[in-house]
Amino acid sequence: MEFIVPLSSPAAADAERFGPKAANLAKLAHAGLPTPGGFCIDAAAYRRQLESFGLDLHDATRRGVLAIKLAFFDRPIVDALREPLLDAWRRHSAHTPAGMAVRSSALVEDRFGASFAGQFESYLGLQSEDEYETAVRSCWAALWSTRVLRYMATHDASPSETAMAVLVQPLVNADASGGALSTTANDDRVINATRGLGSAIAQGEVIPERIVLSRDGTLREKSSGGSYQRLGCSHIAARGKSLFQASQCLDAAQARSLGALVERVEDLMGMAVEIEWALDQEGFKLLQARPLHLQAEPVRDHLWRKHPGLNGQPAGVGWGEGRAVVVNCECELERVAAGDVLVTRSAGPALSAVLPRVAGVVAELGGSTSHLASLARERGLPMVLGVRDATSRIPDGAQVAVDGVTGVVRWMR
Repeated sequence: MEFIVPLSSPAAADAERFGPKAANLAKLAHAGLPTPGGFCIDAAAYRRQLESFGLDLHDATRRGVLAIKLAFFDRPIVDALREPLLDAWRRHSAHTPAGMAVRSSALVEDRFGASFAGQFESYLGLQSEDEYETAVRSCWAALWSTRVLRYMATHDASPSETAMAVLVQPLVNADASGGALSTTANDDRVINATRGLGSAIAQGEVIPERIVLSRDGTLREKSSGGSYQRLGCSHIAARGKSLFQASQCLDAAQARSLGALVERVEDLMGMAVEIEWALDQEGFKLLQARPLHLQAEPVRDHLWRKHPGLNGQPAGVGWGEGRAVVVNCECELERVAAGDVLVTRSAGPALSAVLPRVAGVVAELGGSTSHLASLARERGLPMVLGVRDATSRIPDGAQVAVDGVTGVVRWMR
């Protein structure tokens, strides 16, 4: 079997070989939409490497799973795979001064009801063959990581029943990057943007610039983004002052141009979508497209309007109420009980572990297109991100209401 296929090849659109992430991107490229190009590594290569270990794939014990993960790093890549992998790298990396990106494209991710947003791995700016080999091994091994196993358990899935493809692309030397939602409960389009690479948005490390467009392309809202000067666990390091650096990333014309691209993706895929994008000197490039979960605007309790509130970026769906638990770093997450509303600073991947038990999430950083927001929409969970000063203004233990559609958080005095 041909393990390596260019993204431009018709075969790359086969989601059963290359995963929905790579297949969707291939379909966009085939339709003439701008992408970085690159090549795909067939999930059959993962299976071939896994078979060479001779391990019991159904041993779900901690020792059994660890043995499989370690084997991806300790055992040599079989010769039938290694030479084609290195040959593809040499051909595609020769003229990429910004380096290459190696991204997971699991057969189970980017599907409706199971996005796996932020659960797997991506490696950016790779320059050498050794870095490339390590990144491919890491993407394969990620299918057996603890957080993926936890996510799979909630979707009645198992790593032994699926496989991992890999997407390898030139890294876009981005002036700005971000995500976009093709529609909302109010029938708008939403764009998030930040300077440089968009990983900070995906990981919930910044407040992105937020742009709202009507369906006809009219600019309805534009708010600047920013980030804290320093992040860290408050128990072991000084956090620095809560100062934000505003960033304007896209002008009105660029926003409308990106909105038109989002519309084309939506039409091509025949469904509401969320995308990831990057902007370099040549223009916009599409990096990812997956199904978007939508929910009708909830019926709210109007009595809550009498109570103090904060605004942020609507990042989940629905409406939820519960006891506020203010958490300043990940080491305090064990305080969060079933039915609580988590109030925290950074909306990073570690929070995915508490999503099954909370009634809502409020965070000072993050935006509508972060990985955590995708997981919240998937679960029908109300979430508001980019709520400045949330941890200092919302009292710990107060009764809180979270509106994941309008982006408003209120609490009882």
